[in-house]
Amino acid sequence: MVGIIIASHGEFAKGIKQSGSMIFGEQEDVQAVTLMPDMGPDDLKAKLEEAVATFKDQDQVLFLVDLWGGTPFNQVNGLFEAHKDKWAVVAGLNLPMLIEAYASRLSMESAQEIAAHIIETAKEGVKVRPESLQPKEAKAAAPADTSANAGRPGSFDYVLARIDSRLLHGQVATAWSKSVTPTRIIVVSDAVAKDDLRTQLIQQAAPVGVKAHVVPVDQMIKLAKDDKHFGGQRALLLFETPQDALRAIEGGVPLKELNVGSMAHSVGKVQPNKVLAFDQNDIDTFKKLEDKGVKFDVRKVPTDSKDNMDAILNKAQDEINKNK
Repeated sequence: MVGIIIASHGEFAKGIKQSGSMIFGEQEDVQAVTLMPDMGPDDLKAKLEEAVATFKDQDQVLFLVDLWGGTPFNQVNGLFEAHKDKWAVVAGLNLPMLIEAYASRLSMESAQEIAAHIIETAKEGVKVRPESLQPKEAKAAAPADTSANAGRPGSFDYVLARIDSRLLHGQVATAWSKSVTPTRIIVVSDAVAKDDLRTQLIQQAAPVGVKAHVVPVDQMIKLAKDDKHFGGQRALLLFETPQDALRAIEGGVPLKELNVGSMAHSVGKVQPNKVLAFDQNDIDTFKKLEDKGVKFDVRKVPTDSKDNMDAILNKAQDEINKNK
């Protein structure tokens, strides 16, 4: 695996590394190296060398630095000279760049290949609202659907169905989208479909090249029964609640597995782990889904280990019983 070193003035490198972990999960062979006010160039160089030494494969190292020409870049560049046939350095670090680098390590084995690949994503991550302020040369139509099967007869390919009270957010738009490569993200929710603002924000949050839609549960059921004009479309479904997912499945949406990512805490709910909260209705709903043969994939991002849903539900039930 390509090792990644994030280097910056001050604590920026540590902060963006933490942000990347929140979105894409904890990563192996990633080190944050910071230049602090009491440090000199030689001190920073020593820290960079120590960071490289921690990697399993020291032949393939990618440096992501904050500023071209700054001290972190200059010290990285000095080390790079002896390895320029394999190592790579990219300046202008932003969060889209870092996440794309993480995703690229899943399929690319060369630091230089990853470096060339992440530049465009870093640029696309810089946007402005109102859109009228965007430089004219940067405005472009949404990429056309280039799926090999687009427009051909067929039906939806359901690449992921997820329960997540936050719906379309960073972990979905980046980590999961990179993992399952949908062409459509469909939020299935009666409540959100009635909310024009939330619908607009979801559509704006879609990754580049992916179309986002918001539909009521009944509409999703109709689409699932008559989806022949969606041939070649890879659908990622997002449900706000397990109850919506159960309605959809009972209505005929052919889902065999649900990824359970996040269920927000509210009054009357117990929280058996950090990201999932349940009331009795939630527990009963998951039991009904289980009775229908639905499997549960409990994890926030693809790189997380899967949790045991039965154990989580049993713990939630115990806590509810204690509170009675």
